[in-house]
Amino acid sequence: MIKITIPNNNIKERKYIIDIFFSEFLGLEYNIEIGSKEYEILLPNQKQLLIEDTFFNKYPKELEYLKYQNIPNSIEELDIFALGFFMLTRWEEYVNKKRDKHNRFPLEESLAYRERFLDIPIVNEKLEILKKQLLKLDSSLEFKKREFKLILTHDIDHIYKWDSSKKILRHLLGDILLRKSIKSFFTTIVTYIKVKIGKRKDPFDTFDYLMDISEKVNTKSHFFFMGRGITKYDNNYNSSKSFVLELADRIKKRGHYIGIHPTYNAYNNIEQFKSEKFELKKSLDTAIEFGREHYLRFEIPTTWQIWEDNQMSWDSTLGYADREGFRCGVCYEYSVFNILTREQLKLKEKPLIVMEESVIRRENLSAMEMQEIILDLINKVKKYRGEFVFLWHNSSFNTEFWNRYNRVYENVLFRSIK
Repeated sequence: MIKITIPNNNIKERKYIIDIFFSEFLGLEYNIEIGSKEYEILLPNQKQLLIEDTFFNKYPKELEYLKYQNIPNSIEELDIFALGFFMLTRWEEYVNKKRDKHNRFPLEESLAYRERFLDIPIVNEKLEILKKQLLKLDSSLEFKKREFKLILTHDIDHIYKWDSSKKILRHLLGDILLRKSIKSFFTTIVTYIKVKIGKRKDPFDTFDYLMDISEKVNTKSHFFFMGRGITKYDNNYNSSKSFVLELADRIKKRGHYIGIHPTYNAYNNIEQFKSEKFELKKSLDTAIEFGREHYLRFEIPTTWQIWEDNQMSWDSTLGYADREGFRCGVCYEYSVFNILTREQLKLKEKPLIVMEESVIRRENLSAMEMQEIILDLINKVKKYRGEFVFLWHNSSFNTEFWNRYNRVYENVLFRSIK
């Protein structure tokens, strides 16, 4: 067994990141002792690897590191364990109080964005270096076997495009006043009539299509439903309506998965979250164990603790709304850490790597360019045999804006399995 000796400070923080690296990521057995100045890793063959402590020894008191001024200027200031802890716990988002209009930590404030490594799974990259160092010292070490996985997810913000006369009137006015297109005006009318008389599916009813694509690439989709909320960003459908119930039954019968998409204010309100989980479990007659926050709203460490206290299995909120990439610096699922209680939770994080709306924020992006951006990230995840967590909304097809990108989703997935 590997023996790892650590300094006598920030012990819970050090134990957490060592457990993630050695147990969850590498699959190695180890025990920890306390009493060194650096990280001393003694291998079964008695060879030793020393890793200089460049961060935690500077702040020996409990939680002393947890200040805005202690955010590093560069990843070069951090040893591998401090870097892993920094990226996985997202403590920079706790000490930096700047927020966008939706009270989210801004992309531009992150070290990964400023130092231009958001598109690199930096923790995986550094972990691979550690792995090679360990193998060089002891070639008999056996690491956890991994396989590349597609984790396909769909946040259901809207089930219908035209579920009210108000919406169809607004769309028709947009055809005339904004798009200035008589052709679009009459196309909208014809499509709406066909939907209403059952000759055509609603443009947002792409659920069977999404399940078809998932099955063709030998996986299943995760559909995240919303419960009753209290803001203008919520309540686009009712989970007890017959169409929703029929949809949930179709998803379950085909072996796909149902999770929760908590409403706008649930990310830091445990009672709201609890109410919505109970509602969906009852309405959809299924266990609710995973999902993603609406608008990617997230508060460190509050949101994770709410999910933990509601016996959730995994969350997949941690990606940026404004840009695709590796917000947590990793493409592996991992157990999360509450930086205030200093406890490792049972809850897992599956970091969101690509949301379609994040990619198209680039101006005048063509469908081909969008495909290549996503495929580049998929290839980076494949390199480390990680999980590529992909969000594509059911409503991101069949509209004036999305028509040009309608084939991107399936093209990317089919190319990813070649």
